[in-house]
Amino acid sequence: MYSVKPKAVLFDWDNTLADTWDIIHAALCVTFDEMGHEPWSFEDVKSGREGIHHSLRDSFPRIFGDDWEKARDIYYSAFLDTHLDKIKLMPMAEKVINLLHKSDILIGVVSNKTGKYLREEVKHLGFDHCFSTIIGATDAKKDKPHPDPVHLALEGSNVKAGSDVWFIGDSETDLECALNSGCLPLYFGDNNLHEKYHIDERIKHPLRTIKNHDELLKILENFDLT
Repeated sequence: MYSVKPKAVLFDWDNTLADTWDIIHAALCVTFDEMGHEPWSFEDVKSGREGIHHSLRDSFPRIFGDDWEKARDIYYSAFLDTHLDKIKLMPMAEKVINLLHKSDILIGVVSNKTGKYLREEVKHLGFDHCFSTIIGATDAKKDKPHPDPVHLALEGSNVKAGSDVWFIGDSETDLECALNSGCLPLYFGDNNLHEKYHIDERIKHPLRTIKNHDELLKILENFDLT
């Protein structure tokens, strides 16, 4: 299934490389409470309720309507209080990042987290030098699932978006972004994707899934990464 070595691997950040569910959920709870909304459960957030996996500039207007900018400011205040203290990498992610960094494969991050805060987190964890490109929300004209962030991530390299570019992420937004840009979508996680999402008809090949970074590491080690 993974017989062709990729020219580039693009990762989502939140809960693909970095474990951030608790940080995001806590900041959302503060936001909902101060905005007079009933807070969502942890599972509501993970499931992508009301498009929360989209960027804030796309999701908050749907959730909070005309008051979305007020909600944005509350969210960022709560988020910035804790995100650098609590963020950590997913298990085995460090080994995957280091392996790819030493290879001839282009490695990047394409996230719907605001670019400024995304790069702060990557740098805080000490991996900013490992990525050729780190693209977050508002860096491109449009955010995921639009293809703009992928094209921006590959800009200036000798790699074009295509089936030899892997896009690895944990949400429907990531899979749609990969499909919209012509890259190979790889779903990261152990959820039943066919029950959770309904985009199978858009995928012309068997959907590829990776349960964890240990599995991804074994896949990559099958290639000549020198």
